[in-house]
Amino acid sequence: MARVVSARISDVRFPTSLDASGSDAVNVDPDHSVAYLELIVDDPSWPSGFGYVFTQGRGNDLAALAIEITVGMLPDEDLEDMLEHLGEIGRTLVHDSQLRWLGPEKGVGHMAAGAVVNALWDIKARRAGLPLWRLLSDMSPEALVELVDFSHLTDALTRREALEILSAGQEGKAERIAELERDGFPAYTTGPGWLGFSDEKMLALIREAVSAGFTMIKMKVAGDLDDDRRRLGLAREAVGPDFRLAIDANQRWEVDEAIEWLSHLHRFGLWWVEEPTAPDDILGHARIRRAIAPTRIATGEAGANRLMVKQFLQADALDVVQIDMSHYAGVNENLASILLAAKYGKPVVPHAGGVGLCELVQHLSYFDYIVIGRSLDGRMLEYIDHLHEHFRAPVEVTGGRYRLPTAPGTGAELHPESVRTWLFPDGPGWKNLRERELVPQLRKSIVEHATAERAEVTA
Repeated sequence: MARVVSARISDVRFPTSLDASGSDAVNVDPDHSVAYLELIVDDPSWPSGFGYVFTQGRGNDLAALAIEITVGMLPDEDLEDMLEHLGEIGRTLVHDSQLRWLGPEKGVGHMAAGAVVNALWDIKARRAGLPLWRLLSDMSPEALVELVDFSHLTDALTRREALEILSAGQEGKAERIAELERDGFPAYTTGPGWLGFSDEKMLALIREAVSAGFTMIKMKVAGDLDDDRRRLGLAREAVGPDFRLAIDANQRWEVDEAIEWLSHLHRFGLWWVEEPTAPDDILGHARIRRAIAPTRIATGEAGANRLMVKQFLQADALDVVQIDMSHYAGVNENLASILLAAKYGKPVVPHAGGVGLCELVQHLSYFDYIVIGRSLDGRMLEYIDHLHEHFRAPVEVTGGRYRLPTAPGTGAELHPESVRTWLFPDGPGWKNLRERELVPQLRKSIVEHATAERAEVTA
């Protein structure tokens, strides 16, 4: 009888702020990071399971601590039984009677629950010898419905409706799997669009993206209107009039400001506008959507939970549902969000703009197409050529399309050497940067400073 007996949790940060990779109007100096979890099983015949919370650097240690607390809430029971009831396990972690006060169902505790749930899915998929997308696609509609937390969703999606959607998806499933195995899944790229890039670097990357077969590029905006007009003008000239250009404001604008600002960018033929205002402002998104139609609104990557997805759909406040494998509580809650999107007839285009997010969320897009959405209309996967070399099973994108992974698991496992090198703050990578004065010396925290002062007074 196997049990989870320990967890190895690491604060791993990559210094992407040095070259402005990942930069936008809000995240101006991101160090893409993961609070990284390995669940260790007492039976050596069982695989470990890997998961993580993605952050922008500062606060990654808080996410690591939240994961540690959440792992401690796992029941001490046979792992085989746990893996047969991952819906129940997920609900137990999300609805803990004490921890939920810090949310409920939002924030770092909710994200930590997702990391633990995803690590359990990693074990389940590795144990089955299947990539996550295939494991999910092979599950029965009844088993999939048991994963969904329907609390506070039933005014928008009932268990019966979810079962009907999943049951309908069984027809033609084998053909859709064969199609993806043959042709791959369409991708778009944000790689050229980071706000901190020079015009020269942006244009070089745009040309590379077009040559590589991508059919949409997403540009970061909302730092400065004149700058946006210049950059979008250069981008549109480089790709031609019919190529898809999307923009992402990363929550920067006030509602009226968004409507005014976008009136100046309409002429660039935008495919969608992503996160034009605060991610929780459902009514604000609805106003912006009405004002800029027929340009689409895409949002959801920073949403707190499936309830936000429900309300955005009920308010008709978006056109594209973005899910995220780090903000939401793992596979289970993302499944609920995909089902909600299907009920309301909206395509799901996941967020994958950070370290490891492509590796994780690709499985959900394939599963969505195979079983739930059953159409590629409006569906794409975000891709950034960014930090994939640190993963044991990195994504593969050729000809502007993702290729289906065959390695068992979720793809969350990092190379041990990458963890060792970029462990924060004392991994050799960070030590080297400080010695070269490429990053500032780390300051003591206020708590450490206060503790030192109290010690001096006592002495």
